[in-house]
Amino acid sequence: MGRYFEKIIFEQFKKDIKDDKELYEEYKLPKRSTKNSAGYDFYSVEDFVIKPGEIKRIPTGYRAKFNEDEVLLIVVRSSTGFKYNVRMTNQVGIIDSDFYNSIQNNGHMLVSLQNHGDKDYVVKKGEAYCQGIFMKYLTVDDEEKIETERVGWSSLEKSGEKDE
Repeated sequence: MGRYFEKIIFEQFKKDIKDDKELYEEYKLPKRSTKNSAGYDFYSVEDFVIKPGEIKRIPTGYRAKFNEDEVLLIVVRSSTGFKYNVRMTNQVGIIDSDFYNSIQNNGHMLVSLQNHGDKDYVVKKGEAYCQGIFMKYLTVDDEEKIETERVGWSSLEKSGEKDE
């Protein structure tokens, strides 16, 4: 199957970011900056500022398709942490392969950042602020078959039962 990033559908973009077709058409997908980079830089769709002590939810405009035995880790870029003391509120974002078709948000990945520094953290449209890293993961050999499937952000459903 492979792995790739793509833009969320425009209807989701309008809901989460802005009703602006030109902005939707021009923002760029994640990419690696050097041939040996592990991470794919995430670029800001719009300018944003996070003041000291503030937490801000950043819509990426991205969704990712990848193999079932892989996970996408989202982390801040090293320079973001070192230079500005900005961190993800959950430290590492874990995106499972079944999040791609989330019925609630079209698989739109959001990032929540907190500024622990003493000056404004300013990101201009098109600048990289975090990165995604694809990795294989392992499961135990004697695991029972899992029937539960994702139906939303964190909602899981099995035989009509929901766990939110």
